[in-house]
Amino acid sequence: MISPSTIVDAIQRRAGDARRFLVGLAGPPAAGKSTLAEALRDGLLARRESAEILPMDGFHLDNSILAERGLLPRKGIPETFDGRGFVDIVHALKRGDDEVFVPVFDRSRELAINAARAISHETRFVLAEGNYLLLKDAPWDRLDGVFDFTIFVGPPYAVLEERLRRRWMSYDLPEDQIGWKLYGNDLPNGKRILQNSRPADLHIDLF
Repeated sequence: MISPSTIVDAIQRRAGDARRFLVGLAGPPAAGKSTLAEALRDGLLARRESAEILPMDGFHLDNSILAERGLLPRKGIPETFDGRGFVDIVHALKRGDDEVFVPVFDRSRELAINAARAISHETRFVLAEGNYLLLKDAPWDRLDGVFDFTIFVGPPYAVLEERLRRRWMSYDLPEDQIGWKLYGNDLPNGKRILQNSRPADLHIDLF
């Protein structure tokens, strides 16, 4: 397995003397994107670089909207995110000419809080992470060519299945509900991501 330090080396080499460098980390749910993004940020900070993470979680549509549209049971699929809002924020961060306010997802309340964090125009590295950053479908296709370096984390199906099962078991859900979330939503969605994403600069099987 490739180490975060090796990836940080590659990012710094690719960045050269760029004032703003945008990294995109994509992959199915439970692939390890958030963990990798945090490791890369920490690695950059340890080298006295400025770095921030932009998680796609902050762009979840509110549960009330999902309920109105019959999408609450499918929470997590592309249609349950403010995709256009995410794309617009990424484009603003790419320009790097001003401070950008971004939302934060409060998992304890299953609630996205708008403009809860600021990313300074002086921040050199921005690490965007989420399931759909490389998806070929609209509006995610508007991200094609925006990132300076892309990483796709795509573990084997059995690993995803086990990680997702552990995730939902931690919520003390009944087995039938866990089964629906796994086989009715998360794993089909993961398959969609694996089959319909653009190639990345770096593909990691496991993290």
